[in-house]
Amino acid sequence: MLRFRSTGDPERSFQITDGIRGSLSMPENFQDVVLLKQNGIPTYHFAHVVDDHLMRTTHVVRGEEWLSSLPIHVALFNALELPLPVYCHTTVLMKMEGENKRKLSKRKDPELSLSYYRSQGYHPRAVREYLLTILNSNYEEWRLANPDSPMEAFDFTTEKMSSSGTLFDLDKLNDVSKEVLVRISDEELYDFLLEWAKEYRQELMPLFMENKDMLLRILAMDRHGDKPRKDLVYCEQIFDFISYFFDDYFKVQDPYPAEVEQDDIKTILEAYIKGYDHSDDASQWFDKIRTLSAELGYAAKPKDFKKNPELYKGHVGHVSTVIRIALMGRASSPDLWEIQQIMGEARTLNRIRNAIELL
Repeated sequence: MLRFRSTGDPERSFQITDGIRGSLSMPENFQDVVLLKQNGIPTYHFAHVVDDHLMRTTHVVRGEEWLSSLPIHVALFNALELPLPVYCHTTVLMKMEGENKRKLSKRKDPELSLSYYRSQGYHPRAVREYLLTILNSNYEEWRLANPDSPMEAFDFTTEKMSSSGTLFDLDKLNDVSKEVLVRISDEELYDFLLEWAKEYRQELMPLFMENKDMLLRILAMDRHGDKPRKDLVYCEQIFDFISYFFDDYFKVQDPYPAEVEQDDIKTILEAYIKGYDHSDDASQWFDKIRTLSAELGYAAKPKDFKKNPELYKGHVGHVSTVIRIALMGRASSPDLWEIQQIMGEARTLNRIRNAIELL
């Protein structure tokens, strides 16, 4: 066994500049730490100094739990007359549990593992983008000013890293992911979904491959233009979000609106089928729903119902929600007319007929 003979005095301190925490004052090392074990294997302390020097390491980035070992490592570098690297001691990752913060746990928290993000289907670009928001306090401000710039253009500095507990927030990651995915082309997003399914949801592979053109139309819905919709987050969520397009995955998740009387639901759907024309443009299609609503005692415009609710059963939005739930099983969705155009006439009418039978 080989030990390091320390000449330090615990009553004396030394100054060192941490790349994250700035100037630190620490007591000198006074421990005669083991350098080589009895079996000849070097300890971490010795290996760190020798290996990092030989590898020309300039910055050592590690958790704050290693701060207590810093006096040992400084003493070893000095004893070997080697130049010190820049030490950067990061904070622990925290998460909210109720109203309190706690340290992220490898055992309890799946979000500490990269496999979690891969299996859920988070785009790597979204994860990297989010990590930058928690690594550098000025990144979000930079991104707002440079929405189309690659993240590599950002001037990352250790000085902007947090020196206190960093909060890891999955909700914030999801928000960042929405912003990232809206800038990804439909084709690239389709390819990413396909790669994810190949590894984690193989049963979806035939569905994706056989319906590529339809999927590209689905992914393109309202995602382009001045105000693109931002509701795609990660692959598992994306498929759940669009699964109603496929009969084998269609299920009714939401109830019909309470503003529509039970007897009216069937009447609305039957009248909708009777007047349905797949060649109608969006304006013609919605005019028919307005007319249908008025004939059944619902306001053709929501503002009319809001002004005089006693005059109507509900409004056109409630009527269109009945149709939406029959078609998709959900009370909210992207543009209903566009969804029907993608589904096709036969599937659209079959869904309505099936809904009527269930009633």
